[in-house]
Amino acid sequence: MNDTADVLVVGAGPAGAAVARRLAEHGARVVVLERRSFPRSKACGDSLTPRAVAALERLGASAVLDDAHSTTGLRVTSAARSRDVAWPSHPQFGVVGAALPRRILDERLAAHAVAAGATLLDGHEAVEPIVERGFVRGAVVRSAVGDVRELRAGFLVVADGANSTFGRALGTSRTRGWPYGTAMRGYYPAAHHDDTRVEVGLELTDREGTLVPGYGWVVPLGDGTVNVGVTLLSTARDFRGVNTARLLDNWAVRVAERWGFDPTASDAAPAAGRLPMGGSVQPKAGPTFVVVGDAAGTGNPVLGNGIEYALESGLLAADVLVDALGDGGPTALQRYPRLLIETYGDYWKLARLSARALGHPAVIHRAARAATGTGRAGEVLVRFGANALRPDDRGPAEALFGIASRLARFAPDA
Repeated sequence: MNDTADVLVVGAGPAGAAVARRLAEHGARVVVLERRSFPRSKACGDSLTPRAVAALERLGASAVLDDAHSTTGLRVTSAARSRDVAWPSHPQFGVVGAALPRRILDERLAAHAVAAGATLLDGHEAVEPIVERGFVRGAVVRSAVGDVRELRAGFLVVADGANSTFGRALGTSRTRGWPYGTAMRGYYPAAHHDDTRVEVGLELTDREGTLVPGYGWVVPLGDGTVNVGVTLLSTARDFRGVNTARLLDNWAVRVAERWGFDPTASDAAPAAGRLPMGGSVQPKAGPTFVVVGDAAGTGNPVLGNGIEYALESGLLAADVLVDALGDGGPTALQRYPRLLIETYGDYWKLARLSARALGHPAVIHRAARAATGTGRAGEVLVRFGANALRPDDRGPAEALFGIASRLARFAPDA
């Protein structure tokens, strides 16, 4: 392989694959580095909202979901009540979601990028950036067998996930004090694996029965198993003292009967990960690099979903890189952070404030009662939580979001 490229992408998850696919379609020489070899699993809920499905359609990658399990909405549960809510309608998204294990989704998306002309080097780690006169010019790469070489490129995309060691080497860091989550999930053989509702539990408790900020989930995969997991928000008063593994065990016991599985019979050891959210990682771009997906902290602070934001941020980054490779030059990359703010800024801030409010047990209890009640509040909360607010419709969710966003501008950043 030639040791030069137009664009080097570090990380082959949904964000990196989206960038690589779009750039390759435009004729760019793209090399994607993935530290691990496919297939590899992730600490993820495996649920794709209709927004994520729509992003795959824009990428031209709908076929990766051909055999995925379809979902029709959420089953929002509290300690005492349950309510089914359909995926919110939206002019740019459909009303059907999907569920597909990340070990399958990520491998298919990487192959999709390769089919467009990108070069994938899995089992290759970007050890450190090559920086010359303040410009990133590539990376030192180590293969699985220990070979080390330099791979140079005009531009670089940081897409190596939530912990982003390569991003930190370029100076990225999470904004301290902004909410983040710790997630853990396991797979269980289940009788109701073919249900079409994704369960979201809003009242997690520790072993002493104390409410903790976060949520549990059950995602039916339609393959004989369900993905069962929890996300603990950092806004918990005793966040560092909560044992996430025990929290997952408690949640699994709580939902096992209605989903028809044995909470002691997980298919594999649980996987865990940290989730920066709400755009909390800065900077998003440098003179010759951009940061996308979880490496940029683009996940949703309300529901924790991140696949759609990985895909969308990858597509936004690809657009500015196409410009940069043309007549725009490196200055074109500075448009990328502005595009993120235009697309997500108001929502991110209000979602971060919401996550902070959920650090109080009384707020969790009220939110759970509202979401599972018989009024419109449940639909409004799901529309906000899924970031499916309609741009040209002043429904209850949009009206409340507009008022809250204007008020949030005067609040300290969260």
